[in-house]
Amino acid sequence: MKTINSTAAADGFRLPAEFEPHSGCVLIFPERADSWQYGAIKARKAFAAVATEIAKCEKVTVLASAAQYQNARLIMPPEVRVVEMSSDDAWARDVSPEFVVNDSGDMRGVSFGFNAWGGLHDGLYFPWDKDDAISKKLCDLYDIDMYDNGDFILEGGSISCNGEGTLLTTEACLLSGGRNPNLTKAQIEARLHDALGIDKVIWLKNGILGDETNEHVDNICVFCAEDEVLLSWDENESTEQHKVCAECLEILENSTTADGRPIKVHKIPMPSPVYMTEEECEGLDLFDGEPTRTTSEPLSASYVNLFIANDRVVMPFFGGENEAADKRAQELLQKIFPTRKVVGIYARDILIGGGNIHCITHQIPEHK
Repeated sequence: MKTINSTAAADGFRLPAEFEPHSGCVLIFPERADSWQYGAIKARKAFAAVATEIAKCEKVTVLASAAQYQNARLIMPPEVRVVEMSSDDAWARDVSPEFVVNDSGDMRGVSFGFNAWGGLHDGLYFPWDKDDAISKKLCDLYDIDMYDNGDFILEGGSISCNGEGTLLTTEACLLSGGRNPNLTKAQIEARLHDALGIDKVIWLKNGILGDETNEHVDNICVFCAEDEVLLSWDENESTEQHKVCAECLEILENSTTADGRPIKVHKIPMPSPVYMTEEECEGLDLFDGEPTRTTSEPLSASYVNLFIANDRVVMPFFGGENEAADKRAQELLQKIFPTRKVVGIYARDILIGGGNIHCITHQIPEHK
């Protein structure tokens, strides 16, 4: 691996969409005790279910610490590759590099800085140095050259791209005080253009309220085609979340892609609020002497936080009182993705950690 002293845009590389063909996918084996209850036993089973489903159509790699390598190897199916690599937590979406491609099929990595969603301003844990090192290690693992943007904080879950130069994000996240406070909105757009070959940024104001990542876009709205998006939709018109969703809808309906096409919006109704139980909270270690979850605050549950694999869509199910909502969302998504099989994975034990299926996965684009 070599570090290239240039930019993706200058070299003719672009950020592909998640719905484009993949050569693989990466996950990280969970073990952090203040994120995953009771030794992460249930979380590991959920991660394994996601990995197993994705591995039916693309090569899956799971990163595991030295202490957990054997456990990961035992729980993951044989077709999944397990690689020893240290991390601070298990959010592959946010700590992986972004992978850019050119018209010749070459792939390069773009490494950004990671500071646990806000650093010392409002980040979720410290230290985060192992996570921050993963993007460069993955470029080595996949034997690709890299652009180093370590001075710019960006997580994969904070952006969604249509593969043709249009990118979605939220102001709540990218303009937060813990990301890049010395940069203006225009300067952030310029960095995204240079680093990822982006021509246009569509700024939604907010995401799922209470989302501890400063409201990542991948929990509320993602591209599912070049000119189509999935929008998480709160049907209860009396809630603050409904107002946020309606504002997102208005922005999207008044926006176009970089090449001028209107954007079709698919509303995906949200599940009923999901809360931690006392037993689940008791299974988590404290962080800095404080609990990381409570029973009074809803978790950021959304069906939009899914993974678009080569021939299937892997979506979260929440079960319980949301069984009917799970089925309804699956049926809606199946109509939107007629050429892919939409598969639901019971994901409550992933949600407890603070994210969902999209957050724990990162695609590797098809390349030569």
